[in-house]
Amino acid sequence: MRPHHALIPVSAALLFFLSGLSLTTACNKALCASDVSKCLIQELCQCRPTDGNCSCCKECMLCLGTLWEECCDCVGECNPKNYSDTPATSKSTVEELHRPIPSLFRALTEGDAPINMMVVSFPVAEELSHHESLVSFLETVDDPHQNVSLPGNSIHARYDSTQDNLCTVVYFDDCISIRQCKLYCESMGGSKYRWFHNACCECIGPECLDYGSKAVKCMNCLF
Repeated sequence: MRPHHALIPVSAALLFFLSGLSLTTACNKALCASDVSKCLIQELCQCRPTDGNCSCCKECMLCLGTLWEECCDCVGECNPKNYSDTPATSKSTVEELHRPIPSLFRALTEGDAPINMMVVSFPVAEELSHHESLVSFLETVDDPHQNVSLPGNSIHARYDSTQDNLCTVVYFDDCISIRQCKLYCESMGGSKYRWFHNACCECIGPECLDYGSKAVKCMNCLF
């Protein structure tokens, strides 16, 4: 068992980190605070690669897991990120869920929204509109004298046949980790999820053909 005084440097480092979060824009505090605190308490991210000491780098990466890329700058393990150039809300990670339960998702999103969630519905045609623009662009850059043949199940066909359908998504009010986002969306029966890099989570319903909305609408997690 470690002596009690061994905890003092860890506590000092943790207090320094937590106080520094409010002073720097290079650390995504909404996303990283909880996991980084855990890793610091376990003394897994104490070295400084910029000073030539990378003895803890592997352990720190394993501790932060999927948050490594977004949070390594919070513990001085990588170069600080410039969030003013590419806001976290402009980037997202998407994934399909392998065992959706459409009936459960519909039941949970009908009527009044559950506490701490926002239910948003919009036309599927709106969801697919950026794909329509992309296909049109690809056609225009082709040889104008060459006929362009698109298969029957192309985006054009899907776009035309879904004019009246609605895509329903759920936003959680608070910031959550990507692991929590996936678990919550699975528990709701969602088909996919979109996790914005500011830690806003969007669960995507069965009627959506793409990955829902690219708009961040988590009430307490907008920046």
